[in-house]
Amino acid sequence: MRILVCVKRVPAPGAKIVLTSDGQDIDSSLLGFTISPHEECAIEEAVQIAERETGSVTVLTLGPPEAEEQLRAAVSVGADSIVLLPSAQPDWDPLPTAKALAAAIQNLESESGAPFDLILFGNESADSGGYQVGIRVARHLKRPMVTGIKGIDLEEGSVSARRETPGGWEVYRLPLPAVVGVKEGINLPRYPTLKGRMAARKSSLTEMEPLVGSSGQSKVTLLSPPDAGTSVEILGESPEAAVRVVDILEELGLL
Repeated sequence: MRILVCVKRVPAPGAKIVLTSDGQDIDSSLLGFTISPHEECAIEEAVQIAERETGSVTVLTLGPPEAEEQLRAAVSVGADSIVLLPSAQPDWDPLPTAKALAAAIQNLESESGAPFDLILFGNESADSGGYQVGIRVARHLKRPMVTGIKGIDLEEGSVSARRETPGGWEVYRLPLPAVVGVKEGINLPRYPTLKGRMAARKSSLTEMEPLVGSSGQSKVTLLSPPDAGTSVEILGESPEAAVRVVDILEELGLL
């Protein structure tokens, strides 16, 4: 069982995003970076499947040279090999990203002489949230895909994928090779062990020149969302304010 996981280097969720003065990029000087939460779960799911099915896990990303950090983090939790498509271009929109990833996947499969049985994506990235790249890659590769998945079971020659809905579960059965977009909550990602961290430091990194393309779109500017603002209500400065405090606690259902 050969599994590939595609990930993206993104600013740490919850971090304050500051734009550069020209509005063309994010000021990353004080930012930490990580893998999107959905993709962390995709790596964990791939490692669990490989452990059960005696398989291997390859993790692939398109991004700056610094994305090596995220790839080595994947090795520390069980990935076997890592591939970087290095790019100095700060922003790739979904169409050229998908083309570059699909071309790299085809090259990897050609070198090994066999397709990846399963390709996993996070349902969407934590920064742009475009929901497009995985679907476009599957389309390029002419393979079936489902998204929003919170359960995966392998069967003979197929994969059963479960999507949670308000009324229960939808179950899809796809012939292998297939592509699946998973959601956070499908599992609980493990923490790296000391052995895993040592393996991550020693693991060899494969670099492949990305296929550079264009979708015909161009960035105009980035805008920060308006500040929601906060307000403070002073209830009083004397013991009489205690009555108002009790009233608020009752309104909130805390008493």
